[in-house]
Amino acid sequence: MLTETHSIRYYQRLTDALVELWGRGNRYSELQLYLDGYLAGLRHSNALEPYLIHRLEEEVFRFLRDPSNFELAFPQVQPEADYY
Repeated sequence: MLTETHSIRYYQRLTDALVELWGRGNRYSELQLYLDGYLAGLRHSNALEPYLIHRLEEEVFRFLRDPSNFELAFPQVQPEADYY
């Protein structure tokens, strides 16, 4: 579980972006690439301590593996019936 405020903010940003990318039609492998790049950017910038990045990575992978996080990302809109 994440307890450090910066880690929580990065988690929220990252998971929101993953859900948005899924809704745009990206698939699991593309989401993993995005995640890898995001984490590499955090490591390179030293924005968080390495152990916090590792915890963040574990939590986001757990989020990514749970299909229920992506089921209702963008609900299917039912077309309206035409009344003529």
